[in-house]
Amino acid sequence: MHLRTAVAALVAVATSTLVAAPASAEETRGALDRRSDDVRRAVFVGNNWDGTADILDPASFERLGRIDVVPDKDERIQEIATNPYRFAYFLAIRALIGEGHDQLVDDMYSSNDGQMLVVSRPSFADVVAIDLRSKEIVWRFEVGGVRSDHMAMSPDGRRVVVSASTGNVVHVLRVADGVEVGRFPSGGSPHENIFIDGGRRILHASIGMVYSPLDDPALDPTKQERVLQIVDARTMKIVRSYDLRKALDDRGMTRTSTAVRPMTLSPDDKTFYFQLSFFHGFVVMDRATGEITRVKHLPNLVPDMPREQYVLDSAHHGIAMNPAGTKLCVAGTMSDYATVVAADTFRRGPLLKKPDGKPYWVTPSWDGRSCYISWSGTDEVAKISYRTGRIVQTVPVGDHPQRVRNGWVRKDLVPGL
Repeated sequence: MHLRTAVAALVAVATSTLVAAPASAEETRGALDRRSDDVRRAVFVGNNWDGTADILDPASFERLGRIDVVPDKDERIQEIATNPYRFAYFLAIRALIGEGHDQLVDDMYSSNDGQMLVVSRPSFADVVAIDLRSKEIVWRFEVGGVRSDHMAMSPDGRRVVVSASTGNVVHVLRVADGVEVGRFPSGGSPHENIFIDGGRRILHASIGMVYSPLDDPALDPTKQERVLQIVDARTMKIVRSYDLRKALDDRGMTRTSTAVRPMTLSPDDKTFYFQLSFFHGFVVMDRATGEITRVKHLPNLVPDMPREQYVLDSAHHGIAMNPAGTKLCVAGTMSDYATVVAADTFRRGPLLKKPDGKPYWVTPSWDGRSCYISWSGTDEVAKISYRTGRIVQTVPVGDHPQRVRNGWVRKDLVPGL
């Protein structure tokens, strides 16, 4: 279901490659040489509990502006309150997933021309496009089920995919006007999406019922179906499904959850690096064979914490490889640290600790020199050098920052946002 509040012709989507791809080597690949006279690079930070998005200068980390991504908040809440089914889920999302807060921005991408911001809003179960000049909603799409989640922008900037958490489906939308142009099925709680192979395919994972209290390893099969699959981005057909349970068992990880959290890829898209529920570290999978080839254990600084206290089952939540394929930036979420790991030796750098920081997401900078990490507990975003493994700069943002994305904004909108 769609709502148009402005003419879609306002959106002139450029055909050049968009930097703001998913948090992996795809983030910067093929976009480092992009130039334009009317747009400038920007870093977008989604403040989930605020319902805002901060726009940062990638060089100075100065805040260029802040966008209200829920200008229709009162209308949406009134709409939900009149539907008992929707209202019950709205309150459940607030209590179980939002830690007592409404989830107002999960993910966001700018359009290639720097005029729009496309945002998924979990509590409102929708995706909206906001005009960065007028601050008004250009289009709105309601996802299947009652909650929207992670997104991914195609390398050409023309399509955005969004996971519908309770709908067990992933929607493919046209950026220009929000029209659904495709969809594909998933497992329980569809989650991460990454365009691979130059945009021809999508790597997708679902995480199951991470808000279930049944966190004992023996009860892991009760937390819904989890999938890891490759989807043809044109036909929306599933072209490859991985048996992650077998892959982990073959590696001797029989009590490890199969819920794939954030993912990143090698520059050639042949190797997957991903985190798993309750696991402190990450695993490496060969794309061709589906085998777990390496395992990296990272420090567990909360060894006595019950699994039920892990936020949404995430021991670690955030991983990003630099475009050279030599370093990985990792968020140790429950242990409140970030660190950089060498891809060849797996030697890690210093643990960058921040008490109550709760690092939530990692994204490479557009030039591949740094990674950005959101500290959701202290409302900050830090820039970490891939070379030194040290924090270069930290900037305050809004309440509970989550996703961080590279993108574009029109020069004539700055200042003034």
